[in-house]
Amino acid sequence: MEERLQKVLANAGVASRRKCEELITAGKVTVNGEVVTELGVKADPTKDAITVSGKAIKKEAKVYIMFNKPKGVITSVSDPQGRSVVTDYLKEIKERLYPVGRLDYDSEGLLLMTNDGDLAHKLTHPSHHVPKTYHATVERVPHGNALEKLQKGIKLEDGITAPAEVEYHDIDPEKKFATITITIHEGRNRQVRRMFDAINHPVTRLKRISFGGLTLGNLQRGKNRRLTPAEISKLLESVAGVAVAPGSEATETSED
Repeated sequence: MEERLQKVLANAGVASRRKCEELITAGKVTVNGEVVTELGVKADPTKDAITVSGKAIKKEAKVYIMFNKPKGVITSVSDPQGRSVVTDYLKEIKERLYPVGRLDYDSEGLLLMTNDGDLAHKLTHPSHHVPKTYHATVERVPHGNALEKLQKGIKLEDGITAPAEVEYHDIDPEKKFATITITIHEGRNRQVRRMFDAINHPVTRLKRISFGGLTLGNLQRGKNRRLTPAEISKLLESVAGVAVAPGSEATETSED
């Protein structure tokens, strides 16, 4: 069955769909010996000979991993500055995995990794509004009316945020800090941090505890586990019927 070339590459575990589009436009991809640079081209991986940078693609088994990202790790498969990246913690897995969305360098917690480029694209596309829940430890204790602003939507430099679900999780007896549970349905750059900055309660620690209905649970920091069949089905069902316009891009910015 013919599909858009960038989708074929992503499904083969080459990279995220957006990165595959960049490979195509850079002239790194050939189909049946011909260099392809246009994103509208379709191909059938069962019939066509497809190469990326001279290497033939091969169909990999789909792998879905939950990783508890530590603070100080880059959400990328490589870093030109030599800093620690998430794939450094997944060396026992032979398939090429890529992160679903991003967690900021200073943030920690649940990060999904997969070679299912189509699912990753849908989960991170802004049209889907996948829920993401965080524990945000902030300076001092925000009053209830400040949290109400986050619940209703607060004005940032790139527009008003969508309504968020917010509640107290823990409060320091001396009122020096509080940990707030916040669920957002967007993926703006450093959104959670900017939301709390807007109510004058800067974030000092940020941990994602849930993504798309999956929870981190007791998975230790720096460790990973494969998703269960039920968890995979839950993710697939959550994006079933989601229409993503050809050529449109998923959110690639840091989401917290």
